[in-house]
Amino acid sequence: MADFGGWMMPIEYPDSGVLAEHAAVRERVGLFDVSHLGKAQVIGSGALDFLNTQFTNDLNRISDGKAQYTLYCNEQGGVIDDLIAYRNSKSDFFLIPNAANTADVVAALQKAAPSGITITNAHLDFGVLALQGPNSKDVLTSLGINPEMDYMAFSHVNIAECDVILCRTGYTGEHGYELVPKAADCEKVWDALVVAMKPFNGVVCGLGARDTLRTEMGYPLHGHELSLDITPVQASASWAIGWKKEAFVGHQALRDQREAKTARTLKALTVKDRGIPRAGMKVLDSAGTEIGIVTSGTFSPTLKVGIALALVEPGFEIGAEVSVEIRSRTSLAEISALPLVPARVR
Repeated sequence: MADFGGWMMPIEYPDSGVLAEHAAVRERVGLFDVSHLGKAQVIGSGALDFLNTQFTNDLNRISDGKAQYTLYCNEQGGVIDDLIAYRNSKSDFFLIPNAANTADVVAALQKAAPSGITITNAHLDFGVLALQGPNSKDVLTSLGINPEMDYMAFSHVNIAECDVILCRTGYTGEHGYELVPKAADCEKVWDALVVAMKPFNGVVCGLGARDTLRTEMGYPLHGHELSLDITPVQASASWAIGWKKEAFVGHQALRDQREAKTARTLKALTVKDRGIPRAGMKVLDSAGTEIGIVTSGTFSPTLKVGIALALVEPGFEIGAEVSVEIRSRTSLAEISALPLVPARVR
């Protein structure tokens, strides 16, 4: 167990371990308790238009019953948080931000909200469970639930006599679902899913596997690939910016940065020897000059090599050879295309 965003979280479970949990998600199915993730509600006439002035993405791109990945920036383009917005209607949104940033997101929205729109911190009112892997839909089917829905869609189902929001989302790169029960129902829903996974050799998974899975995909983690000092443009998250919107918080700084093309941007690295890069390690060019910094690094259980995400100077593209300063030596690495392993989210 370890502290994560103010919550005690399992790094791995004793019956399996990180490598086995990672493999289960890639090959079969795994279950994560990610109830530390924040929850917030935005309700009131004009909620959609209001949130569109705050978040980078354009909520007009999705319809009711769909979810959208987006970012909340400050005026300098730094990222207060990245989150998923669930659109119940134009006047009713459910947000899932990151654990440590929930209070900041809620406070900023409350400060900016016009009269008639209510923002509620519902962090302790709901849990979040993530069922991920190619057999995830089979697990739900065995519980009498129709798992067929579009990616980033959600519906309301019943599991163990508990009302649950079922979302076709996830953070592993595999076909999967995130389930949002009320806090009081979490244990019942968790237990039902654990039992339903057994015929498929599913396992419960901790933060260690969650991190190796998301790093193979190149998914950002706030505080590493995104922060108040790292913008969405740097993090290669421009796809989550509604550039055609007239304005949103931080839009001018992001437009200026996109136009200048001088900032370090996120790249994936594959190490060519036995070195394992870690956050904070320097990335060097062939002359030994620092050209970047590792934001996340780990051993890839799928590729069996060290991998990293790093902010790198312009001019270093896919296929370029670089090195990573790992303690007292350097390891040769190559800038690689993301995702590092095939994504199967759809």
